[in-house]
Amino acid sequence: MGRRPKTTAKKIIEFVLSKKAEDVMLFDLRKITSVTDFFVICTGVSDVQVKAIADAVITGCKKKKIKIYHVEGMDSLTWVLVDFVDIVLHVFQPEVRKYYQLERLWGDATIEKFSYEDEEAVK
Repeated sequence: MGRRPKTTAKKIIEFVLSKKAEDVMLFDLRKITSVTDFFVICTGVSDVQVKAIADAVITGCKKKKIKIYHVEGMDSLTWVLVDFVDIVLHVFQPEVRKYYQLERLWGDATIEKFSYEDEEAVK
């Protein structure tokens, strides 16, 4: 594929942090599932912020020539999923994230946490 999934995941994290996404987490799923290598999970506090985060990722990935295979949830903006095949980004509103609890479901993964205060550390 010519790209390293973890490097690409960190680039996606830069994009979400640029829109002040909250509770940003990177799940390394390589040892526990073959579905995907990484999840990036984050929260936007409103539909406007969820859209801004998703748009920043989509625009940033196009500029960096990172292929997006599928996007869903842009109509409701409560949970937007951006599928890169080896990385899946989940952008949640708080109540939806709490309901689905992906952190608990994938709790066996190695997890890194990021915040926009640490944005420079991701780069």
